[in-house]
Amino acid sequence: MTLSLFDQFASPTLFGISLVALALTLPWVLFPKPTTRWLNNRLLTLQGWFIIRFTQQIFQPINLGGHKWAAILTSLMLFLITLNMLGLIPYTFTPTTQLSINMALAVPLWLATVIVGMRNQPTHALGHLLPEGTPTPLIPILIVIETISLFIRPLALGVRLTANLTAGHLLIQLISTAAFILFPLMPTVALLTTILLFLLTLLEVAVAMIQAYVFVLLLSLYLQENV
Repeated sequence: MTLSLFDQFASPTLFGISLVALALTLPWVLFPKPTTRWLNNRLLTLQGWFIIRFTQQIFQPINLGGHKWAAILTSLMLFLITLNMLGLIPYTFTPTTQLSINMALAVPLWLATVIVGMRNQPTHALGHLLPEGTPTPLIPILIVIETISLFIRPLALGVRLTANLTAGHLLIQLISTAAFILFPLMPTVALLTTILLFLLTLLEVAVAMIQAYVFVLLLSLYLQENV
């Protein structure tokens, strides 16, 4: 059987049953639950500090009406970071390399921000389609362009996350295969390739965290325009 580099992105199955649901549920099992005690352990304290700092940074420039989204966006941030980081463990599956899953996260949340803007301040929301001071002959063209850019937002969210993670996983796969093949032939080159692989893995860890942050940050910017 001929294997492809893209086989690592295939949805895992066991006895014909897809394991994507299990992969999506696993991150929530790993997070410790807060207790009612006055003092918690270091892990719970660090987790609480991170959640509070992230929530403050994301929602500080947003109006009070958008603070209702704090729970869902913070949970989404933790969820994406955990999925991306777990995907770097050997013999695991990364659900966020699937465009369908990323679009399933991006489209409903983007649509919710648009609906909130249309319901609360329709004039302001529709005003984004036509910048102030536009010459009259350019009005139809700008409305079409702004409408297209509005509907491309969820596609950009999903494709950005998918493309960055897929590219990183493919590079790790290619360099690790090269190091494995070169080891019996040229050990020195294989050692240098292994060092490069280690550095690339560190970079991919940073990419996994940054892409999750960018995904939620862009959603918060879309929310800020509509509240």
